[in-house]
Amino acid sequence: MLLMGIALLSLIAAVLAAIQGPVWMGLVCFAASFLGLLVLAALFLLVACLIVDQDKPREKDSKFYRQMAKLYIQAIVTIARVHIHTQGMEKLPKDGRFLLVCNHIDDVDSGILLHCFSNSQLMFIAKRETRDMFVIGPLLYKLNCQLINRENDKEALKTILKCIQIIKADEGSIVVFPEGYVSIDGKLRHFRSGALKIAQKAGVPIVVCTLKGTKTVLSNFLKLKPSHVDMHLVDVISAEDVKATNTVELAEIIYEKMIADMGEEYRSDEKAMHPDLQRERLGM
Repeated sequence: MLLMGIALLSLIAAVLAAIQGPVWMGLVCFAASFLGLLVLAALFLLVACLIVDQDKPREKDSKFYRQMAKLYIQAIVTIARVHIHTQGMEKLPKDGRFLLVCNHIDDVDSGILLHCFSNSQLMFIAKRETRDMFVIGPLLYKLNCQLINRENDKEALKTILKCIQIIKADEGSIVVFPEGYVSIDGKLRHFRSGALKIAQKAGVPIVVCTLKGTKTVLSNFLKLKPSHVDMHLVDVISAEDVKATNTVELAEIIYEKMIADMGEEYRSDEKAMHPDLQRERLGM
């Protein structure tokens, strides 16, 4: 939508230039207008993020910033030639909130999920370091994403409780990457099960998703190559089944569903687990 608007304005400028001069002038005007408007759009995003004060308390997400994120992500996906192949989207619950769990292989995963579930008002549980990330930090703040302290179980519990409150208040659906960290080798690490309490306590289903191909998006863009990303909605575990199963068993069930979709080659060797994940899993 954003790129279409820029292209339309550039076309109008090109037609006006061609009417008053040679045809080549119209072509030059189109290229110059398109590039100039693209730069202005980037500057607008930068300013909109720079004025965000993340120290202010916020309770709900911003409709303006959510719509802006949607438009800019669509534009970036198009410019970077990221071809997203979805599967199983018909399983997505038509009504009500949910907890979405997904594997985590790159920092662009959140953007891909926001693009695929643009109408679901997703709010992410993100690492504290995200707050200081250029543009991304302010945007996630405005989308009411919740930061979690992975090194302090007491603080992490507060984040979990806040997410339960968000779903119960019908303010949004929560996304969690239960591995806790970006997978270094792309394999699926075993989960921290504490975040699954969100679905149990809020009484909502769990939407199980997998991602493949996001790790090469940035490098392919720099090489001027297209990227192909697979986003599969593997299954939806009903609220009743979620409530009837303890979180440890639930984590194993979800893990096996993901592996069945991704392939056995993605099953992790626990010995290769990230050192920080050797800490005790959240047992909330």
